[in-house]
Order: sequence, then structure tokens, then C-alpha cells
Amino acid sequence: MKPYLRDKIPAGFDEIPDTPSYEAGYLVTKNSGWRNVRPVIDTKKCIGCLNCYLYCPDGVIFRSNHKAAIDYDFCKGCGICKKICRIGAIKMEAEK
Repeated sequence: MKPYLRDKIPAGFDEIPDTPSYEAGYLVTKNSGWRNVRPVIDTKKCIGCLNCYLYCPDGVIFRSNHKAAIDYDFCKGCGICKKICRIGAIKMEAEK
């Protein structure tokens, strides 16, 4: 993440930007391939409570057909979803 470099120094409050000064893409870039385990949801056990969704730090869990699903492009493999799942519907598997 690198900040934008500005040529002009703001002279007044109306010239100060009201948005972040970092390039877009920090939170929208795909997983860089360093994940070594990934969560896998057993859809037969999943009851769709979405506790895993609430605790996921990357926000990669979503609802699909009233069950939880994972966007593996952005999942970091931290395992928090597995630890929070009360019924044991999420298992961590080695990355292929």
C-alpha cells in the first residue's frame, strides 16, 4: 500500500481530501498464494446460523442456499470460522 503523492499542498480546509489517500485495491486484491490450509464447509452439517460470517476478519463468508459458503479468492486461512462453528461444520484442509 503506497500513499498518493500530491503535487500541491492544501492551502485551506476546502482543499483537504475527504477520502483516504491510499490507492484502492488493498482490501480487494486476491489471496497471494501463501495460505497453506483452507476452511471447507460440510453443507450437510451447516445450519446456516452464519456465526462464521460474523467472526470472519476478511469478510469472505456469505450465504448461499441458506448455508454458509466461502470465497476462496480472498480467504487467508486463519481458521477463526472453524473455531467459532459450534456444530463442527467447518474443517481445515491442506491447500492443494
